Parts: sequence; structure tokens; C-alpha cells
Amino acid sequence: MTSKRDYDRPLYMISVAADLAGVHPQTLRIYERKQLVSPQRSSGNTRLYSQADVERLRLIQQLTQEEGINLAGVIRIIELERDMQRIRTELVAARLRCARAEAAARIAGERARVREVQAAIVRIERGAVVVRRQA
Repeated sequence: MTSKRDYDRPLYMISVAADLAGVHPQTLRIYERKQLVSPQRSSGNTRLYSQADVERLRLIQQLTQEEGINLAGVIRIIELERDMQRIRTELVAARLRCARAEAAARIAGERARVREVQAAIVRIERGAVVVRRQA
């Protein structure tokens, strides 16, 4: 399995990335100007594309060529996908916070029951009569 780090590592020069995505290198320059893809740059200022970039380019090609969506629509779809991923991440974090809060509430309830039992023991030790309550 490829790690996230490898997936985002810049590997391909523009000609290779264009070939992998099935487009002309000039198309990649247009996509970059429209901020559909943001390749990293080498120290010599050569564009370097990652596997993630290539997959995004393939998605753009599918949306424009097979689905007939214009670039403005593609930009909006990518924005919505980014928003959806952010919301998924927030949902996971909220579920984790909820689970932690529920666990803390259970622990607090158990602690309260332990204090009740300890208080009952103290009363018994002092000779008091303890009446058991129904829970």
C-alpha cells in the first residue's frame, strides 16, 4: 500500500504527468493557471507532479471529456469534494469527542455509585441502619 507521503511526493515532470493523464503538457499549464492542480517545483523551477496530481488530472479529464463539464464546473466539484472531506474529518472528530464525553459520563456515574457505597459502609460502621434504594 502506498503511504500518503509517497502519494504526494513529486515524481513526474510535466511531459510524463501529461502522458499518464492522457493530456497535452500545455493543458497542464492551463489547469495550473486555473488552480485546478498545483505541482511542486524543483530547485531549477521544473514542475513536478505527484501521483495525487496525476489522479486529479485524470478526474478532470473524465469530468470534462466524458461528462461534458466545463472547467468552472470542475472547479466547483473539486471545491465541494474538498468541503465534503473537511466535513468528514470534522464528523470523525465530533464522534470521538462524543465517545470521550460518554465515557467520562459513565466514569463519573461509576464514581458517584462508589461514593454512595463508601458512604453506606461508613454509616454501617457507625451503627446506622442502611435502607437499600431501588435503582
